[in-house]
Amino acid sequence: MNKKYIYAALSVASMGLVACEDLDTTIEGDDVTATGKTEVVANDPSKAAAGVTAIFAQFNQAFPNKTALGAERHNDVGYPSIMMFTDANGEDMVSEDNGYNWAGNNLDFTDREKTSYEAQIIWNDYYSIIYCANAVVASSDVETELAEAQFFAAQGYAVRAFAYSELAQLFQFNIVGNESAPCVPIITNENSDLAALEGAPRATVQQVYDLVYSDINTAIALLEKSEAQKYTRADKRYIDLATAYGIRARVNLVCQKWADAAADATKAIEVSSANPASIADVSRPSFWSMDEGNWMWGVLIAETDDVVETGICNWISHTGTFNYGYGQYSGGRQISMKLYNSISDTDVRKGWWTNEDGVSANLTETELEYMDSYGFKPYTQVKFAPYKNELETSVNANDVVLMRIEEMYLIKAEAEAKAGKDGLTTLVNFVKTYRDPSYSFAGDVQQECFRQRRIELWGEGRNWFDIMRLNVGIDRRGCGFQPSYVYLFSATDKNMLWRIPESEIQANKSISDADNNPAGDTPKPVADVQ
Repeated sequence: MNKKYIYAALSVASMGLVACEDLDTTIEGDDVTATGKTEVVANDPSKAAAGVTAIFAQFNQAFPNKTALGAERHNDVGYPSIMMFTDANGEDMVSEDNGYNWAGNNLDFTDREKTSYEAQIIWNDYYSIIYCANAVVASSDVETELAEAQFFAAQGYAVRAFAYSELAQLFQFNIVGNESAPCVPIITNENSDLAALEGAPRATVQQVYDLVYSDINTAIALLEKSEAQKYTRADKRYIDLATAYGIRARVNLVCQKWADAAADATKAIEVSSANPASIADVSRPSFWSMDEGNWMWGVLIAETDDVVETGICNWISHTGTFNYGYGQYSGGRQISMKLYNSISDTDVRKGWWTNEDGVSANLTETELEYMDSYGFKPYTQVKFAPYKNELETSVNANDVVLMRIEEMYLIKAEAEAKAGKDGLTTLVNFVKTYRDPSYSFAGDVQQECFRQRRIELWGEGRNWFDIMRLNVGIDRRGCGFQPSYVYLFSATDKNMLWRIPESEIQANKSISDADNNPAGDTPKPVADVQ
């Protein structure tokens, strides 16, 4: 087995990956060159399948950063950790900081310290995904005519684009106006050996997005060829053509390429097999399985997965209401009162949370009795069903949504409006058809799309990325937070950016402490409002 380099942009913990280097040796154990890897894949695409499986294994792990952190942290569960951290950073997901809530550091922004567990988890998780994607890209031939090989190659490029696009939004402000600002190190299959020896500096925001666009464009081209040959994915953990268009639509939205964002969202809708959930579909707790017809992409969770067998160390344990887990004892997750009160009474989504009296029209009597027995507060989420809709189940095997078709309609509406087209009609038609038959709107379409996204995608890990791309800051007044966590941040507050973890600075010869994002002041609570 050839020596495994520790990349400068990865901690030792992120080297404990699942099957990322299946193509490094032949059956006899001899080293395989990059050219040899491509030939192996061409002759046996199952080899590429193993590498791709390894990519998506990084999205779903129990304690992947145990070595780096020196302990098993119960909020260290792969990509869903990032979703939970960023949602708790905002103003729309309210929770109480107590002995059962692992979101305390996210609520008070001590996660921004360079020595925080959360900073290490986020950094390692993204670069672990990138590391596995690089292995797939390195072994791929973009000129192949084999549909299966095209599909697997596309997975590496698309996931790498996804990971870098999100890193860019966490470690630097919006690209528009900050093109030359320092972002994150670029580690690819082409420079990884050099980076291991000399380190990798922070690339500029523009350089990161140049890679993102190159990768996602390559992925789309490969998937167009693959799907033209009728090759289809095995399940929604993999990226199909519609999902790739969805990823590029998100990127174009961030980069304010409005016409392109609208076109990509439209294309995603056209080629996807997903359809928006109907009012009836979401008039009771749901969003637990990628088999639901509105999901485009998700994290597949099996009952035998480590995160499930831990019992309580998984996404739904922390976020859920109806299942056994931390949520039952931490007080659960509530929606901002301010956001909840903006939802029309005729909107089915108002029932995704209980009201001021602890009641939701979307719940059965049995479910309401359950809510009361655990003493859940008003405004608690009842959006996410327990596994197999089994009340109080201890099997926390819920799939985790990464992209839904509803988001594409909201991207399309916003982007059309900003491009000078009729985004208002797109927005109104979507909401009236699928969520609120009485809906009407006249005003700033972009701001209304932001509000609609905050409601529709609540708890799905998208809110912080909207906050950053729209430069809106955080205002927790009137939301229902504990007094000590009522913060008011401007869009340019230093606490809006994550800091590169100290362990990375120590390992990376090309980054010094002076290269890190500056530390923000300790947040000071402001007076709340009713």
